[in-house]
Amino acid sequence: MSDSHHSIQALCKAFLSIKTEEEAFNFLKDLTTPAELNAMAERWQIAQALNDGLSYREIHVKIGASLTTIGRVARFLKDEHYHGYATLLERLNNTS
Repeated sequence: MSDSHHSIQALCKAFLSIKTEEEAFNFLKDLTTPAELNAMAERWQIAQALNDGLSYREIHVKIGASLTTIGRVARFLKDEHYHGYATLLERLNNTS
């Protein structure tokens, strides 16, 4: 395995050790630049909106995201094998 893969695994372990929303917020603030954090938050908003059935245009108007970004999130939500967005959306919907 590459050093990069080990570094990502270590980061995943760090995420798994987070116990509260405040800890998650503080870790993300330390880990990312404001622009990176805003981009991640925007992608999560897009994933939620797509999951709720909104169209690309509705999302563009509501969130202000580019159609390219919306399309990228949609591809990962529906077509990619990782299922990261889908897993968390399902998990959060089941706990609401």
